[in-house]
Amino acid sequence: MKRKRKIPLVVLSDVHLGTYGCHAVELLQYLKSINPKTLVLNGDIIDMWSFSKRYFPIAHMNVLRHIIKMSNLGTRVIYITGNHDEALRKYSDFILGNFELVDKLILDLDGKKTWIFHGDVFDSSTKGYAKVLAKLGGKGYDLLILINSLINWVLTALGKEKRSFSKMIKDSVKKAVSFVSNFETTAAEIAIQKKYSYVVCGHIHKPQMKIVENEHGKVLYLNSGDWIENLTALEYKKEKWSIYHYKKSDYSNQDHKEDKVDNDIVNKILS
Repeated sequence: MKRKRKIPLVVLSDVHLGTYGCHAVELLQYLKSINPKTLVLNGDIIDMWSFSKRYFPIAHMNVLRHIIKMSNLGTRVIYITGNHDEALRKYSDFILGNFELVDKLILDLDGKKTWIFHGDVFDSSTKGYAKVLAKLGGKGYDLLILINSLINWVLTALGKEKRSFSKMIKDSVKKAVSFVSNFETTAAEIAIQKKYSYVVCGHIHKPQMKIVENEHGKVLYLNSGDWIENLTALEYKKEKWSIYHYKKSDYSNQDHKEDKVDNDIVNKILS
């Protein structure tokens, strides 16, 4: 078994546990391969919009178990609420041992102010009547992901490369491309105004790392992507950021023993 990589800070978001599109097995492999000092869960970790006790596989439960284990072993785990897990916002500023629940986070990384938040505050589709429509759209998205998974199973069996049809559809829609651009620009401009060096978001399922500059200054904009289509995370080490991309070949020899964590703790999270 490979030694765990020691990383000062890891940020991941948009896992959507409880949905068919969630790559929980792959995420658990990644989590078992790292030993972060701080793990930031930047929203939409548990998909409470689509949550059903009829569908919450053991693989999804094991992700929660392992995160709790990491916290028990000394990793500082900070859960930032998103729109799909917004029900947790009434418990914001809750702290238990190494676990914290917040709505946004400001960190000092080697003397540089870092602003981390999910990003749904910029999205009008997560509010009011539009939110209901977004939820209905989410059901269709889940169905598309499920169909995509079946097609990819066939493609893999035929020795062909997997394809993401939902990603292709989103990338081809001009409004979606415009929204992503506006989202990134808005987050960056506010961060520049607040004199932050880094701004870290999730929400739009698009991993990104780029410098945004205007007449008032510049900021490094980062997005952790997701574990539905891109299977990405952000890692900060030696004063540098990088985007981690999951590769199945990296985990061929990983130990698959199940973590032993008190099930009562996990059940309380889901109840």
